Amino acid sequence: MTQSSFDHAAPRVLIPVDMALLPPLPPDAVWHQLGGDTMGTTWQVRALAPRSVTGDAIRVAVSACLVRVIAEMSTWEVDSDLSCFNRAAAGTWHALDEGFFTVLDAALTMAVDSGGAFDPTVGPLVNLWGFGPHGGGTALPDPAAFDRARARCGWQRLRLDRAQRRAWQPGGVSLDLSGIAKGYAVDGVAQALHALGCASWLVEIGGELRGQGVKPDGQPWWVALERPPQDTHAAMRLALHGLAVATSGDYRRSIARDGCLDSHTIDPRTGAPLRHALASVTVLHPQCMVADALATVLMVLGEDEGMAFAGARGIAALFIARRGHGFIERMTPAFAAMLA
Repeated sequence: MTQSSFDHAAPRVLIPVDMALLPPLPPDAVWHQLGGDTMGTTWQVRALAPRSVTGDAIRVAVSACLVRVIAEMSTWEVDSDLSCFNRAAAGTWHALDEGFFTVLDAALTMAVDSGGAFDPTVGPLVNLWGFGPHGGGTALPDPAAFDRARARCGWQRLRLDRAQRRAWQPGGVSLDLSGIAKGYAVDGVAQALHALGCASWLVEIGGELRGQGVKPDGQPWWVALERPPQDTHAAMRLALHGLAVATSGDYRRSIARDGCLDSHTIDPRTGAPLRHALASVTVLHPQCMVADALATVLMVLGEDEGMAFAGARGIAALFIARRGHGFIERMTPAFAAMLA
């Protein structure tokens, strides 16, 4: 499939297989649209709520969810639970709040399944390559510093006590959950809206989305899937019901270094930023936390290995890779099955 295959073509449409099961909207539902700043990006909520639920009530519930995620898992807040764990003494157990434990447990499960393509202990390497809270220069890391950072990484060094919801700090482990925590926050906001009795909603945080139900006019929550800049394939629009969307792209944040653009995504297996032809991966999944982590995993694995990994697990994913002066698309069977 060449770049020009879809130039100037009409948008392509993806429909979830359970779209026919949409529940009717209650007659008294009230439309709300809210937004704000969080996690170095923005959030938006569009929701249909019972008449008894005010916009202020929705904002309070959303804000409480986002504040909790930041307080537990932010690498940018020195007093977050995650930052405190990263500074903790070697050989100590630490009780974790439910959200932090849930995300760390999911991250370790993803690390095992992906053979280390996802690793929540990659924090020292993220910082070394200049993508952490304090930024960095454009020089290549010193080899000795690189070796020291790699020695501190490795998901196998972590231990979880699920019965008591604790994590073991072996010494020097620096967690970075940025490849999964934002998706968890999207799920948390969706759960908060459900708890308020909202009949339908669309949640977005920094490009990660989750939708449920339909808009007031009965139309689905149509969302455009993110694409790399300069990609001229026809746009894709997804009817977002019962699904979440997460995209990982090498164009989102990079540093020019050694004649190349280093992606902010670190391959934990090599300790270095990605430098392959894969430009982006978009994953559709019922849980945004899972979609978020899987997008990172598939991006790290690369085009061929990622396609094989996703296909074997029935993951709906779109891969966009650079070829010459353009881009090509590859879709897993689960993703292609949604094309209308």
